[in-house]
Parts: sequence; structure tokens; C-alpha cells
Amino acid sequence: MLRGALLAIPVSMLFFFKDLGEHFYAHFTGSIIGTVMVGQWHVVAFNIALFLSFLVPLAFRRKVDWKEYGLVTAFFISLFIEMYGIPLTIMLASGAMDTTPIEGLRIVLVIPFLGVRFAFSVGMVYGSVLILAGTALVVAGWVTLYRHIKRDALVTTGIYSVSRNPQYLGFVLVIVGWFVGWPTLLTTIFAPILVFMYVRLCRKEEDEIRHLPGFKRYKKSVPLIV
Repeated sequence: MLRGALLAIPVSMLFFFKDLGEHFYAHFTGSIIGTVMVGQWHVVAFNIALFLSFLVPLAFRRKVDWKEYGLVTAFFISLFIEMYGIPLTIMLASGAMDTTPIEGLRIVLVIPFLGVRFAFSVGMVYGSVLILAGTALVVAGWVTLYRHIKRDALVTTGIYSVSRNPQYLGFVLVIVGWFVGWPTLLTTIFAPILVFMYVRLCRKEEDEIRHLPGFKRYKKSVPLIV
């Protein structure tokens, strides 16, 4: 069911191919420069605090590696400064490509929040869906682990009955969601690096818990990620 729901997202994107193409083109060429937010530092601070809080649940199953967390922290800080503070890569792209600024992409949703009207194109809506799905997986994983925090045993119930690493899957969806919603040079470089890092962490963590009773049977019946 989880796999089918996740597969439905990219399949449905085919129906909005033109809108998504315009969305990516506008960001990569910088022609959206006239419509991006600037100087909204309270929004920057809120989002950095919110998404860095996602790192806390990931520490429940393994020791914290601050080098890994440092890369994720750098990604989110840079991302939100670019999104709501100083859109540096879009500014650079607009000059390098010598494109004509556009009035804006087709807006399908507007949400007022923190004193700002957030306008969503189709690409941003899809990015938000991925981010919300990833957030739900991180939260579901955290709740399941918290219920077993006092037990030194393998957790295989709840969301862990359909994925051996739902929190890492959630984080990957969040990262991919930001790339889809905000496809700049920054997310293009960081996204594949972070996805690779979390897939590697899945395997590294499993090496640390493979001695637990029932792990071999669990590994055979439940997929690594999805």
C-alpha cells in the first residue's frame, strides 16, 4: 500500500508535464527572479528550526554522527536562506542565461502564513505533497520507536512493518520534495548526495542491529526502504 501510494505521485505528475516543465525551466534559468521572496528572515528562521527538529527522531535508533547531521544542517540553512532570504542561485542564473524575467508561473494555490502569502505552482504543490508524506513517515517512525524506547528489542510493528527504515525514507522524500518544489543549483547538488547518504545509513544502521533476535526473519519479510 505504501509503495503504491508513493508510485502514484510520479505517475500523476505525467498529467501536468507542461506545468512542471515550465516550473523547472523558470527556476533553472532564473527567469522567475521577479516573483521570488526576499528578506523574509522570520520565515527563514521558522523553517530552519522546524526541519532541523526532524533530526531528533533519527537519533533514536543509532548514535549521532555530527558530520552527517552537519551536511543536512548546511542543506536546510542554505535552502531556506535561498528561498526566503537571498535567492542567490536564481539571481546568478538570471544573469548567466540572459533570460527575460517572467511575471510568474501558473499559480494553483495561495496560503497566507506568518504574514506572507505563499503562492504555489504545480511543481511546488507536488514538492509539498512529497514533503508532507516524508514528514508523516518521520513522525510515524518516531511515535513507534518512542513506544518501545525502554525495550532493548527489534521494532517491527506499526510503520516498521512495511519499511525497515521509514524515517530515512521520510527524510529522503522531504529532500526530493524540496528539489521538486525549489529546483535550483543548490538542491540539484545536495539532493542526490543526501539521498545517497541516507541509503548508506540504512545499511550501516542495520549492521549495528543485525545481532538482535528475529532480525534475519524481519529482513526477509520487510523491504529495506520501500
